[in-house]
Amino acid sequence: MHDAPRYEPLEESAFFTDGRASRVLVANTVARGQLRDDEHMYTGKIGGQLATEFPMPVTTEIMARGQERFNVFCSPCHSRKGDGTGMIVQRGFRQPPSYHEERLLNAPVGHFFDVMTNGFGAMQDYSAQVPVADRWAIAAYIRALQLSRQGTVNDVPADRREELERSPVTPAPPPPPAEAAPPGGAAGETAPAAAAPAQRPVQENR
Repeated sequence: MHDAPRYEPLEESAFFTDGRASRVLVANTVARGQLRDDEHMYTGKIGGQLATEFPMPVTTEIMARGQERFNVFCSPCHSRKGDGTGMIVQRGFRQPPSYHEERLLNAPVGHFFDVMTNGFGAMQDYSAQVPVADRWAIAAYIRALQLSRQGTVNDVPADRREELERSPVTPAPPPPPAEAAPPGGAAGETAPAAAAPAQRPVQENR
């Protein structure tokens, strides 16, 4: 195969005096897009301790994004309900804990971000697949899943409680189609048998 005129990662170079094609960052500089000065946002911790709050307001858009990303990356193991019975678990993979057990109900939200970032136990990290903002969105959706089982009517804003009292109107199912009546009678009646054709007399040859 053709050897393209470019350097592969960690390939030797005759151009630089140290013989390395891959260069180290210039001292006292930060590459564009790699500034991680917000500990809360990028580590899920504050002062080295797992954060108990989100680093941004949790909006409807963030929740929708978290649900979509959770269903893509998390539900195969954790299931869409978060109870740890995802499809690959049903196929024999090791079962993760349920988000609804007491330990995780009481875990700070920074714990979920940290696990997605660094992995935990048999779970690999997802830092390469899921961007930082999406990891927080998933953590917000996990909290929603937990609240879906633990919440009460008092957790619903007062101006939206009326929606819970409105029972959806379910239309009555249409009546089954009537059976077509057979020819010559009403439905359920047996049509008279057709008269047998008259037989012609047999003439003997004499």
